Amino acid sequence: MAHDHSHSHNHTEENIKLAFFMNAGFALAELIGGYFVNSVAIIADALHDFGDSLALAFSWRMETLAKKESDKRYSYGYRRFSLLSAVVSAIVLMTGSIFVFFEAFRRLANPQPTDAQGMMIFALFGIAVNGFAALRTSRGKNLNSQIISWHLLEDVLGWAAVLVVSIVLMFTDLFILDPLLSIIITLIVLFNVIKNFRKTLAVLLQGVPETVDIASIEGEIRKLEMVNGIHHTHVWSLDGEENVLTTHIVLGLYAKKEQIRSIKNRVRELTKQNGLSHTTIEFEYLEDDCSMSDIAENN
Repeated sequence: MAHDHSHSHNHTEENIKLAFFMNAGFALAELIGGYFVNSVAIIADALHDFGDSLALAFSWRMETLAKKESDKRYSYGYRRFSLLSAVVSAIVLMTGSIFVFFEAFRRLANPQPTDAQGMMIFALFGIAVNGFAALRTSRGKNLNSQIISWHLLEDVLGWAAVLVVSIVLMFTDLFILDPLLSIIITLIVLFNVIKNFRKTLAVLLQGVPETVDIASIEGEIRKLEMVNGIHHTHVWSLDGEENVLTTHIVLGLYAKKEQIRSIKNRVRELTKQNGLSHTTIEFEYLEDDCSMSDIAENN
């Protein structure tokens, strides 16, 4: 059986590479600057960003592997390596978030003065750097890109909050806002990362993609002339972007070549409508016999 691989060219690898260098450089600046302005929020975010950088470096490597074509070892290609990267990235981000949460909670009991002007300067840079990186990675469609871009976007929102707090601290002495802000940001990060982590696990466990309705596809195929039934329909995703369908279609005993071709064309339309890039169909003539030679149609 032959499979038609319709790959998207979205420069995911280049975007992650750029995000890595920007994130690592800014994290180093945060660590040094956070020490001088005495902001636990900035130091905590620096440690968090270093964890992000490690995850981005791993993602960069996995996306490079994911571009490799199929071979004897991986017949569908290496697309699922990006899923491995998404899992590792999510674990790193969750671990870092938990560490930041406890560190900020400890500081709540003993708030310390911070340099509001320094916080504001870092907040402006943070919005610019993370905003640009989030924009670039958001162009990717697989789950790895989604996890990275969502987190970078959350960093943008976090830095926007830091900017607001720094302005408030210029006029008040509410230093408790700094660790309190860290806790709020961390909770938001954890919530979204866990949500995307669950989606990644669903793909790894070959769950049916949320955008695909198997019952609807089977219903449309059953309406076709000379189709007596359909069974063993399975849909899963390679990486959250490229979906795979396999199914058995039972034909009438006297189905003609033209009718079979018409069924193939209709199934091809259905697969395109549902974003299915790999489709394998087995035609049968007896409902209770799946052992007959098959005719495969691949889209």
